[in-house]
Amino acid sequence: MILNEKKLIEIRRELHKIPEIGMEEFKTQAKLLKIIKNFPQNFLEIKTWKTAILVKISGKNPGYTIGYRTDIDGLPVDEQTRLPFSSENPGRMHACGHDIHMTVALGILSFFADNQPMVDMTFIFQPAEENASGGKQLYESGALDNWMPDEIYAFHDNPQLPMGAIGCRQGTLFAGTCEIHAHFIGESGHAAFPQYANDMVVAGAQFVNQVQTIVSRNVDPIQAGVVTLGHFEAGKTGNVIAGSAQIDGTIRALTQDMNVMIQKRVRKIAEGVAATYECQLELDLHQGGYYPVENNLQTTLAFINYMKMAENVDFIETKPAMTGEDFGFLLSKIPGTMFWLGVESKYSLHSEFFAPKEGAIIKGVEAMTGFLQARQNEVVQKNN
Repeated sequence: MILNEKKLIEIRRELHKIPEIGMEEFKTQAKLLKIIKNFPQNFLEIKTWKTAILVKISGKNPGYTIGYRTDIDGLPVDEQTRLPFSSENPGRMHACGHDIHMTVALGILSFFADNQPMVDMTFIFQPAEENASGGKQLYESGALDNWMPDEIYAFHDNPQLPMGAIGCRQGTLFAGTCEIHAHFIGESGHAAFPQYANDMVVAGAQFVNQVQTIVSRNVDPIQAGVVTLGHFEAGKTGNVIAGSAQIDGTIRALTQDMNVMIQKRVRKIAEGVAATYECQLELDLHQGGYYPVENNLQTTLAFINYMKMAENVDFIETKPAMTGEDFGFLLSKIPGTMFWLGVESKYSLHSEFFAPKEGAIIKGVEAMTGFLQARQNEVVQKNN
């Protein structure tokens, strides 16, 4: 049973109603399993790990495995689209389009379940992309070991691209990210007697100011890095000196080396501020599995060449983006390619009004089933 456009849109709307936070995607997993078990099972094996689903399709020429990954989690966003199929889970929404991602994956899977692939395939329905490095957790669990892909593919929807357009580039597509959580602990006191206190507003302000020099003075001007401190909390009222300051932010960089360098500078500055103001420091720099999404040269060349030549595919070569994606961790372990699928929306990813155009779903399915067939033929010819 190959899913047609009408059925794909129906499935997407059903998934859109039940968004769940990472590692809590129980209804989503059950819904996906129900759909997958209705496909022809001649070549399929299915297993689960926590809320993940892994599906292996045995190919006509075993010994080489092509992987395809989709994320399945939603965001803690209160949906405001007023669509008839809006989220039924208060404070939860597929505001990043993972319902689109899952539906395209199901469309591709349905095709190869009905048409045995030339090589083995592993489909990964991965939890917790948004909040808990689900790709890293899944990889390190060993659940993939017997079904480990030799190369792997995935996409992210893009509201800025025309509906159904395919966007990609060689090298880095998305930045690697790292969370910053800095807690400076001094001593509170009366505003009239600063000599008896240790003011953490001053210490925190120095940290914020000095961190701004990292990109301007430590990053090569022709490369890219971002450090944003978006949360600063200290004190309760104007006439009490604050005894602690909590500062939170994020690092974004297009290579892992750059990310690590920026992390080292943030740590050194934080430790320097703590020493200068004789206060305690609790610093957590948390990257998890959010490595830069660095596309493999060979797989991406094959992908771009196919998409440029394919009929009914609008291919756009895109620039790197500072968004983060935990598919970067999988690409650090498995050669592969990530790309954009245009969904043409005036609202951005993570917006409570985000409403992607559903016509992109069938275009994504058709483009990827075509490419994956062509890629399998290339692999078989190369290995024979």
